[in-house]
Amino acid sequence: MELARLIDAAVQKLSAAPLGLMTDGDVLAAVESLETTRRRIDGVDAAFFVEVNDRQVFLRTGHAKPRDFYAQHLRLGATEAKFREQIAATIGRLTAMTGEKLAPKRERLAEAVAAGEVGGHHVREVEKVLDKIPGAVTTEDTELAVAMLSTAAREVMPEEIGKLGQRILAHLDPDGTLTDDVDRRRQRGITIGRQDARLMSKISGYLTPAVRAKLEVLLDNWAKPGMNNPDDEDSLSGSAAQLGTQDRVVASDAAARDRRTPAQRNHDALDKGLDWLLGREAFGSPDRIPAQLVITVDEADLARRAGVGLTATGTLIPVGDLVAVAADAVPWLEVFKNSTRQVLDFGRGKRIATLAQRLALFGRDRGCTRPLCTEPFSRTQAHHAAADWADGGQTDLGDLAAACGADNRNVGDRPGQWQTRPLTAGPDAGRTGWRLTGSDGPWRTNPVHDPVHSLGHRAEPAQAATDSDPPAEQEDPAALPNTAASRPAGAA
Repeated sequence: MELARLIDAAVQKLSAAPLGLMTDGDVLAAVESLETTRRRIDGVDAAFFVEVNDRQVFLRTGHAKPRDFYAQHLRLGATEAKFREQIAATIGRLTAMTGEKLAPKRERLAEAVAAGEVGGHHVREVEKVLDKIPGAVTTEDTELAVAMLSTAAREVMPEEIGKLGQRILAHLDPDGTLTDDVDRRRQRGITIGRQDARLMSKISGYLTPAVRAKLEVLLDNWAKPGMNNPDDEDSLSGSAAQLGTQDRVVASDAAARDRRTPAQRNHDALDKGLDWLLGREAFGSPDRIPAQLVITVDEADLARRAGVGLTATGTLIPVGDLVAVAADAVPWLEVFKNSTRQVLDFGRGKRIATLAQRLALFGRDRGCTRPLCTEPFSRTQAHHAAADWADGGQTDLGDLAAACGADNRNVGDRPGQWQTRPLTAGPDAGRTGWRLTGSDGPWRTNPVHDPVHSLGHRAEPAQAATDSDPPAEQEDPAALPNTAASRPAGAA
């Protein structure tokens, strides 16, 4: 602890130092020294990650996993938290079941990081290459590849390691015959990136040969020129294989007008295929929100057809696109006035919340209500926030809150668990407050899913609800939500 404080004190002093008085040589030496220190700290971070995991320190802050602790408690975000976890697994000294410390998975890399010659980003790039080595490659060849990449990491930039890795992989498996189904299943995966400023999302990943073959059947039929073109009113919808003789003539004329790129046609075909699935309730019995498309939107935004709506999976969708989506998917649409999140109360005499209650919860909570949890509403459960069902709690809307499975199970009376309660006063009235069990601090709400509302009241800390807050004597009619009852959009 003293060393950590000493590092912090040195950095503070250095940040205030008059750098303009340094010579050019000293500036160069200082920058190199700082970068060496930064790389060594990656190794220190890996060691502390192992301690946080082994001692389950993350439980003391109310988190179910070490990655959540780093992402939310330290506010690093999911990407950086995953990065720290991967580096710890590669160069950290993990603990065996019998209690002794094990050697790092990649000892050469761990030594290079300790020497300040290699950083965490080098380690990650080396692991990306090694993950692609087929399982049938001999141990000797794999160890040789590890040695070559570890040596290269001391001399090149992280992005150069991937280029070297391609040459090594081509040497180890030049014709691809060593790769088998086990390797392909290990590498399979599709990632949908975060929405950017334009609300666009990038897709990346690897498809197994079987999945690619199935996808190509869809694209060959639905992505042909002239088919499913949203920019052409006379374009034909559906599959080219189902066209009749007359339709083929129309499709031929539409193909001549089609100016889309192949990538755009593939996108539009996938869009039409998803419409087909949603329109036929292909995701099972619609008794839970994850099986449906559900959107909540402000009344003012809906009226002017501007702004964005929010889906239960956490995706933002422009209000102008709502009509087009509703035409095929028949989503549940919930409209609120002036961004209010306080919902009228109605009860249920059973433990499980109804679909209508779940829809109302989505409109109010938008996602897990535990402070800083990023799980979207589609991955939450209806948590009894006022009192647990086993303790006499009621399944009334005002007593319920959205909570992901891990956080719902982590509400209790033990240290490191959470307490919850519906807030009845202040700017967060109607929302759910959380605080660690045994704490006497203020009740906290989650700003992640509705930052505009939360930040808008940040200048009013005196109104934060506490245990001493008296219940509101009467409701202000103007504060009640003007809510279109949760119902299919066609009936709104």
